[in-house]
Amino acid sequence: MTLPRKTTRFRELLTAPTLGFLMEAHNGLSARVVEDAGFAGLWASGLSISAALGVRDRNEASWTQVLEVLEFMSDATTIPMLVDGDTGYGDFNTFRRLVKKLGQRQVAAVCIEDKLFPKTNSFLDGNQTLADIDEFCGKIKAGKDSQTDPDFSIIARIEALIAGHGMEEALKRAEAYHAAGADGILIHSKKSSAEEILHFAAAWGNRAPLVIVPTMYYLTPTDCYRQAGIALCIWANHNLRAALAAMREVSGRIFREQNLAGVEDYIASVSDVFDIAGEAELSAAEKRYRPGQRRTVRAVVLAASRGSQLAALTVDRPKCMLDVRGEPLLKRLVRSLTGAGIRGVTVVTGYRPEAVTLPDIDKITNTAHATTGEVASLACAGHTLDGECVVSYGDILFRDYILSALLNAAGDIVLAVDSGTPEGEIKRSPDLVRCTLPPSRDYLDDRPVELQFISSTLARDHACGEWIGLARLSEKGAALVRTELAAMEADGTLATASLPELFNRLVAKGHPPRIVYITGHWLDVNDAFGLARARNFL
Repeated sequence: MTLPRKTTRFRELLTAPTLGFLMEAHNGLSARVVEDAGFAGLWASGLSISAALGVRDRNEASWTQVLEVLEFMSDATTIPMLVDGDTGYGDFNTFRRLVKKLGQRQVAAVCIEDKLFPKTNSFLDGNQTLADIDEFCGKIKAGKDSQTDPDFSIIARIEALIAGHGMEEALKRAEAYHAAGADGILIHSKKSSAEEILHFAAAWGNRAPLVIVPTMYYLTPTDCYRQAGIALCIWANHNLRAALAAMREVSGRIFREQNLAGVEDYIASVSDVFDIAGEAELSAAEKRYRPGQRRTVRAVVLAASRGSQLAALTVDRPKCMLDVRGEPLLKRLVRSLTGAGIRGVTVVTGYRPEAVTLPDIDKITNTAHATTGEVASLACAGHTLDGECVVSYGDILFRDYILSALLNAAGDIVLAVDSGTPEGEIKRSPDLVRCTLPPSRDYLDDRPVELQFISSTLARDHACGEWIGLARLSEKGAALVRTELAAMEADGTLATASLPELFNRLVAKGHPPRIVYITGHWLDVNDAFGLARARNFL
């Protein structure tokens, strides 16, 4: 559904019979926060934008610099915005140029105040000289004649009460500005009571929509504004003030403590920042418009076991950290994964997790590793299975072409299967597989092969090969695995199940993994002989 123009929606808000609210924002981030909070419109505060730029609210930021900020705010949101246009940044000519530029950036409305340029903030003591009434009326007319959208609104802000000129002067100016074409009147006050604002509203009699800014008289109940027939109430600078207080607190605490631990629970997460910046939309757009983009593939390495057959070698470390020619086995495995373009390797540890000390991994510990199986370890990392990923045992090594073939194979779940005998090794309990087609020696044979059954109890003469402990999941395949993990947890089989049992369940439910056949060029480390072969393998 196409929304009405922002100008139209602001005009509806301004002329509605009920009180409306605008919330202050000063950049694209705060503007999006305001929209997410539920407000129907934004107030782009001159004070807040100036402060965010690190300058005073005295037109020290040029109108073109402010315009750049407004463009980001407009682009970041779908709700209409009323801009604090100060005095119009000069005479009638500057103001009409401003109106045209605001219209080009889909800004719904602008508010200008009847003081001299450069302005002084209304809450500061000092020069609060009012503009000549006729000159200001001419500025309003110039703005109305320059707008390209008939629903664009110009709000005339009256500073007579601020400058001490009294109620009669304020009403006189309101009448003149309304006659000049102003779409609404903002009456401003710096008193702590709303008495003079309510008096003005009663005398004005709704001849044009009335806008207020209750920054100083904040204790007045909002229902008083409703009863007075106020059209719009602006919460004028509270996001900036809240941000300033929070930044001071966080910066001071980090400076004092020289540590982030004390503040992390009290600030927004990095993912919150990504969310509000719209990363999800960009990811979806990349899939739509950049089909050839570099894939994002993660990996989960299951390395929770000790490797008891290695006896004294694994007393103080799991077998994945055993030295293979000067480097841990796991480090060599991780290098193979990252070398193939995989980014984000999660290692599920268990036995002696403190010994797994590689810098380029995320660690998750299966604290029940002694009594659970491979599927339980995979479930520990289940939250990382949210896109394409590789699942690997933590005790294998393989030539690079094997992983490349796996990544390039079609299928949502793909297993690498060795159709020969792995370099002379005789194993007691390999994960043997039966497939829909036996391995073909014809390199032109590209018929898809699917898993039928996988088990260490399968007879060798009925097997097509051995699964090497390496699998790839597409985004859909990862979702299928997550669903099956949940089902296994529900039926009580997850704790002790092996990965072959997981694959067999997927076969039974009509999701058979695809097979990529290889011939050797890999090994796993189960005992001292396997460790020796690993050293020779390199």
